[in-house]
Formats: sequence, structure tokens, C-alpha cells
Amino acid sequence: MAVVAHTEKEVDLLARLMRAEAEGDGNLAMLMVGNVGINRVIENCLDFGGIRNIQDMVFQSPGGFEATKKGYFYQRAREHDKELARRVINGGRFHPARRSLWFFMPAGNCPAQWYGQWNSGRYKSHCFFSPLASECPRL
Repeated sequence: MAVVAHTEKEVDLLARLMRAEAEGDGNLAMLMVGNVGINRVIENCLDFGGIRNIQDMVFQSPGGFEATKKGYFYQRAREHDKELARRVINGGRFHPARRSLWFFMPAGNCPAQWYGQWNSGRYKSHCFFSPLASECPRL
């Protein structure tokens, strides 16, 4: 059962975002990016108050995803990418992004904190950061 309401258009948007942000690190990295996106829709805290659907999350400005500014994001979603997007929409959680609201690709090691949020781990080139439970209790 889906953890967020969604349309097929939003499945497509999430699939394109996941591919554009993390395809180079493989399926698991794409799933983790999807976790970050779905977490932003689920939670109503910090930088993500008022985001209630996948489209708002994908195109949040300021503070959204860099990939939406690149041409690769605007290519048609592949069926495989949509299958991955459905996995996270249906509640799939993948460590270290289970509770994460942020990620980035540093040139070196992951910092302990990023914009005041704690590093929850690294997967290949992506570092993931999660809020404290007291700040974002829904996650």
C-alpha cells in the first residue's frame, strides 16, 4: 500500500528524479534518493513544511533538486525506473536513507553534519543526512 497519494504522472516524475540524481551509483542509490523524496512528502518539518505531494517535492524552490535544472531529468522515464519509484512510494526503505531528508555528493569524505543535520551514512558517492526524531517525528 502506498505511503503517499500519487498519480502516474508523479510516479514518472519521481522515477526521472531518481535516475537523474543517482543512476551512476546503481539501483540501490536510486532507491535511496527516492526515500529522500518520499520522506519530504511524508514529513512536515524544517525545509519541507507544506510539501504534500510528489510534484511539489520534485520542483520545490528554493531547496529542491539540482537534477530538475538539467536536460537528463526531462528524458522519458524508463519502465525499470518507474518500478523503482513504485517501490519507495509503496514504503520501501533503504539504509542509510530510511529517515533522510537530504543527500549530496562530496568531493571527499562525508561531513558529520550538513546544514545542521546528522550524517546517517554513505552509499557509493552519496552522503545522506537525517533530522533528529524530535525535529521530524513522522519519519
